[in-house]
Amino acid sequence: MTSSTGGRCFEDFKSGQVIEHPLGRTVTQNDNIWFTLLTNNTNPIHFDAHYAAHTEFGRPLVNSAFTIALVTGLSVSDMSQNAVNLGWDEVRLPHPLFEGDTVYARSEVLSLRESRSRPHQGVLTFKTSGYNQHGTVVLEFKRTVLVYRRAHVPSVTSRPSMKETP
Repeated sequence: MTSSTGGRCFEDFKSGQVIEHPLGRTVTQNDNIWFTLLTNNTNPIHFDAHYAAHTEFGRPLVNSAFTIALVTGLSVSDMSQNAVNLGWDEVRLPHPLFEGDTVYARSEVLSLRESRSRPHQGVLTFKTSGYNQHGTVVLEFKRTVLVYRRAHVPSVTSRPSMKETP
């Protein structure tokens, strides 16, 4: 089922297959502020608690781009460890994510097909949902990846040796 890099290969997926990703991640205030400032997002709803307290949400919202990155990351080991990303479609944020929420994810395989231009890979499309500790969906998207067939996963046959410290 897995390659030398871990993760699934094209042959391991079936249409309709649902995968509950094993890890969850609690979002901290630092996560939200750092990501927001790192990406030059100047909307105070993400980093100004006083401002956010006067909005309908009453507290800072987690940056939606962070939410997308986090939920994508939670799915990588199961869905795209042996793949390259081709894109996201139908991204929806039906409920806000807040600092202190824990995010979980699950994916459903929507379609698989052989790549017409790369016979050593296949095209996989799946829907991923991110949900909080209450089971409320905070993000949904469809994602398409180009995933290796098992016999063609690149492998590193050697790695550098660690140097001893004096």
